[in-house]
Amino acid sequence: MENAKSHFERKVRWHPLEIVFWLCTLLPFFVTPSYLSLASQIAITALFALSLDLILGYAGIVSLGHAAFFGVGAYTAGLLAKHYWTEPLTGLVLAAIISGLAGYALSHVVVRFRHLALIMLTMGFGLLLHEAANSASMLTGGADGLQGFKVPAVLGFKFDMFGRAAYAYSLAVLFACFLICRRIIHSPFGLALRGIRENATRMPAIGAPSRAHLRKAYTMAAVLAGIAGALLTHTTSTVSLETLSFGRSADVLVILILGGAGRLYGGILGAIIYMVARDQFSGANPQYWYFWIGVLLVAVVMFLPNGILGGFSKFFKPKA
Repeated sequence: MENAKSHFERKVRWHPLEIVFWLCTLLPFFVTPSYLSLASQIAITALFALSLDLILGYAGIVSLGHAAFFGVGAYTAGLLAKHYWTEPLTGLVLAAIISGLAGYALSHVVVRFRHLALIMLTMGFGLLLHEAANSASMLTGGADGLQGFKVPAVLGFKFDMFGRAAYAYSLAVLFACFLICRRIIHSPFGLALRGIRENATRMPAIGAPSRAHLRKAYTMAAVLAGIAGALLTHTTSTVSLETLSFGRSADVLVILILGGAGRLYGGILGAIIYMVARDQFSGANPQYWYFWIGVLLVAVVMFLPNGILGGFSKFFKPKA
């Protein structure tokens, strides 16, 4: 018992590189103030990738429909702002609750399947929700998206065209959610998830109910994805069907592969690299920028099969 306790205490202890990393997230305020809008999008995407990492990297649940929960959170925050009130923190909480309920309901089906069947199931759910939102145009705006609302400020700080408040807001929520995920991963529950990922049939023998743990992880991931979707709504004051699209689910999976799944910081690093590369490639070649993204992905998979953080592990031991 004492050894287990000391093990988790060591894991929870912060590595100096982690502190340096989070201090560096403040640099855009001073070094690249004209790119703060992009920085806020990176923070939102990083949170979305972190939510997927919780189920894919640690629990082994492969999902190609994770954007469903992102979109549910985005539309929940948008509908609340349009019809009731524009205070964003309330929208975050409600988006987390609604997305969590959707995730919990679906988790009872998801945990019964593995591998290809699981991929098809999650993709199918995402596509169904996308078409449902498209059909319910009176509520969601359909293909035109949800418009006609404005989220003016958060805690008295106005969202301006420069993106200062948007980035500060997105970064603060990302950091808070990261702390929660970090605590979860470096806990007996997180260790059990990794055991289930490796061998789900043997874990109940040591007192870890596989399906119950997977349901909890899936619900937590849905909550985080919903919060990320609500952040996008608040910082852009619009919601489109793209938030529910298969493309967004595929993009976040690519991001996780780039950074390294199951490494906690992999999704965040992958989001930074992917979003910056997309911004630069699309600016240099608007028609063929996806080609260069493909080249980047192929290079990472060939030379760094465990992601960029997996390659870095040769030089230092990661915390996750």
